[in-house]
Amino acid sequence: MYIEDKSDSLNGAARIGRVVFSKSGRSLTYDGRTFQSLDGRGFKANYFDIETHDRFWISGPRRDGQDRLYVSAQPVLIDDDVAEEYWTIIRGLNWPRD
Repeated sequence: MYIEDKSDSLNGAARIGRVVFSKSGRSLTYDGRTFQSLDGRGFKANYFDIETHDRFWISGPRRDGQDRLYVSAQPVLIDDDVAEEYWTIIRGLNWPRD
């Protein structure tokens, strides 16, 4: 999933990573943090961290790689455990190995 921190600005730190959804689908877990859906009540955010209440935009990654809502020079990091899947399945490209 594409995960962008919206707590400080509209262009926050962002990454592509694997999440685990709850049975109900109203919350998800990523990197030891649990996020709950804002159920459409967020401004430029759709989830919040249940401990810090920071807001995030979490969505499926786009095939064209243009996941950010606003143009930004900040990088979108890709977790190592999903890199090959992201480049080959989502983006349909060759996996750029080091």
